[in-house]
Amino acid sequence: MRRVAGFGALFVGLSLPLIGLAGMQEPSDFEHGVIKYASTAPADPVAQLQKRLDAGLATLEYDDRWGYLPAVLDALRVPRSSQGLVFSKTSLQLVQISPEAPRALYFNDDVYVGSVQGGSLVEVAAVDPRLGAIFYSLPQEASDKPRFQREFFTCLFCHDSAATAGVPGFTLLSVLTDTKGVAIPAAGTVAVSDRTPFTERWGGWYVTGTHGDQRHWGNLVSSHRPDSLRDPKAFIARLDLDAGANLKSLRSRFDSTAYLTEHSDLVALTVLTHQTRTHNLITRTHYDVQTALQEEGATTPARAEATRARIAAAVEPLLKAMMFVSEARLTAPIAGSTTFAADFTARGPRDSRGRSLRDFDLQTRLFRYRMSYLIYTAAFDGLPQPAKDYFYRRVLDILQDRDRSRDFAAIPADEKRVIFEILRETKPEFARIAAAAPQL
Repeated sequence: MRRVAGFGALFVGLSLPLIGLAGMQEPSDFEHGVIKYASTAPADPVAQLQKRLDAGLATLEYDDRWGYLPAVLDALRVPRSSQGLVFSKTSLQLVQISPEAPRALYFNDDVYVGSVQGGSLVEVAAVDPRLGAIFYSLPQEASDKPRFQREFFTCLFCHDSAATAGVPGFTLLSVLTDTKGVAIPAAGTVAVSDRTPFTERWGGWYVTGTHGDQRHWGNLVSSHRPDSLRDPKAFIARLDLDAGANLKSLRSRFDSTAYLTEHSDLVALTVLTHQTRTHNLITRTHYDVQTALQEEGATTPARAEATRARIAAAVEPLLKAMMFVSEARLTAPIAGSTTFAADFTARGPRDSRGRSLRDFDLQTRLFRYRMSYLIYTAAFDGLPQPAKDYFYRRVLDILQDRDRSRDFAAIPADEKRVIFEILRETKPEFARIAAAAPQL
């Protein structure tokens, strides 16, 4: 369990006094050296959409009930079934958030969208292949020329920190709250990833779906005042986790008709535990390798060897994350309450035998095959070529049993063979490197 100071959900929020500090910062404070994060024009899906809007090639229809939210989801191909609901007051628009009016979050492989009931903004974050997470706001006011505003300090105060691997990125945190949605700091905060035990996930979130006799912190609020907690361990031990377990609908919790769906799908939330951390590691890898290549300078053997070592050190954490090393085991099957699992799986790609890295297990782990679907994203493809070459060679070593270290020992031979076959048919760069290697 990793506990961190502070609190938040997918987009960690700022307290109102901190927002006032924005005037003390400049975008140039977030350059990240050779990356030039702030001064480089992004090319992420939101930036591309804005170009189409400016050119008159796309439009966003304003809805009298939900503002721009439905149009943004459609334009960015973000499924409604991905909806997750957060009731902790842990967002930029925290005043409007409560257990009776949770914040809605939606995502696909490259984009995250947030919306608050009565909020003045649609919050959007997208992954740029070179820069990592880029944050935007879109005013919830009808306009002939809607414009996504790139955000810096307001978001990056939390989203460019140790909690995001030291790069612009994402956090998914689990907190316990009072009945108004105010976090109880003394109860602790868990930084959630796919390594986090099920029992510590989703505090401050609504969760719909089934998970057997496993329990989590979702769907729970406490009547204790945040400043009255004296014994956090005893408090957590007394929580009635059954009260938040195996919910299939949220109709009894708040007015669910105010949302695009009445669900906060368990499978979607579980995918988030893998995706957010892995996105951060892709960005961290890109920054570290790009910096190493830039600093290499003279191509002496010693300098080249040092650079190769830096590349290896940068890629190894990403490799382990994408092969689900240390993934927390499910102790009972899980199922969502929407079509998310089917929607997600349908996006492929698949090999000639119909197998995909997007196929779920949901019995003892998240996915059937332990290689992340994020290998198909523009963010992964945007890694410097030396990083990808190293990554693919390491994957070959693992799948062909040249690496039998403990980290990868849990993957049986049959699963390794299937992963190899899927990648060979669906990932041309991997196939190129694998062509010169012995077949399984």
